[in-house]
Amino acid sequence: MSENNCSGNCAACSSNCSDRKQENFFEPTGEYNDIKHVIAVVSGKGGVGKSAVTSMLAVELCRKGYKVGILDADITGPSIPKAFGITARAMQNEIGVLPAETKEGIKIMSVNMMLEETDSPVIWRGPVIAGLVKQFWQDVVWGELDYLLIDCPPGTGDVPLTVFQTVKLDGAIVVTTPQDLVSLIVKKALNMAKMMNINVIGIVENMSYAVCPDCGKKISVFGESKNAYDDFGVKLLGTLPIDPSLAAMIDNGSVAHFDGDFLADAVSEIEKL
Repeated sequence: MSENNCSGNCAACSSNCSDRKQENFFEPTGEYNDIKHVIAVVSGKGGVGKSAVTSMLAVELCRKGYKVGILDADITGPSIPKAFGITARAMQNEIGVLPAETKEGIKIMSVNMMLEETDSPVIWRGPVIAGLVKQFWQDVVWGELDYLLIDCPPGTGDVPLTVFQTVKLDGAIVVTTPQDLVSLIVKKALNMAKMMNINVIGIVENMSYAVCPDCGKKISVFGESKNAYDDFGVKLLGTLPIDPSLAAMIDNGSVAHFDGDFLADAVSEIEKL
């Protein structure tokens, strides 16, 4: 809305003008928590390997000696417990909900740890799902963490919006794949972050290539990377191959064994926060 027609009610206006008031909805985490840095892992498109990237980033940070947690905010499609082989139900004591902990010491909270059967669907409306994400932030006893990674569902709907507005983030990492269609939709996530003043740490491109087992040649199965995000001024922090062994690690709950070299640049940027 132009200045001449401005009503002063920013909540009812879709304009992104320079005078727009930025409301602060940030909510504190639980009183027993000391979380130094919070990073959202997001993507505008589903199926790009966002949860896999979240898991691998957590493993690599843990390897470097940091205390790490993962808040699985993908309520209708949770996969973090599977990647780490977590099958135990969440526990609760007098001070709050206790996250599961992997052998490596990574703390995890996911809706799958609260269901009677892990394959039971979560058929909830958006506000209920967003409410559970807030509970994971406020009621879970995370304790002392250097980094909490929030694995967001794809898109720009209720849950990413809740995370961006409720949690004071240090930044976001955006996951993509090389296809033009994915690039178009991921740009929506980048624009959302820009509109909400979220620092985008960088891009991780998954499924960038496959390596021929006979000659070692890299094959760009989905086409070459197109540097589609240069206009946003964000860095490419790593490219991940299509690798059946990596998929198998996630399927059998041993993602902690992955080769961390692929995400070395991403981890270095996170350490600069």
